[in-house]
Amino acid sequence: MITSIAFTVYPVSDMARARAFYEHVLGLHMSYNYRDVWVEYDLDGSTFAITTTEMGHTPGAKGAVVGFEVSDLDAFVTKMKERAVSFVTEIFDTPVCRMAVIKDQDGNHITIHKRHI
Repeated sequence: MITSIAFTVYPVSDMARARAFYEHVLGLHMSYNYRDVWVEYDLDGSTFAITTTEMGHTPGAKGAVVGFEVSDLDAFVTKMKERAVSFVTEIFDTPVCRMAVIKDQDGNHITIHKRHI
């Protein structure tokens, strides 16, 4: 029986550039670094990772999408625009949440998400 998602990983083409984006632009805090080819960020019971290792996946392949929950969607989106982050989709509403979609330098899509309370 599957009980949770252990991790989500994105392939990236340049680790230094990717770390700068995920840490300095998005504000994630690194929890583990394996030889600068696999870097993890623990996020409240799950892990998001980036890697430059050859795993048969191409950076920016636009396959899976990670969704990061934020406490204040409007403030986070404003900060991303100030930092010149590329937007795929501006904020939109659904019956259960609000979200926007941005992308990293490799073209990986990142959903910025806020559940309705």
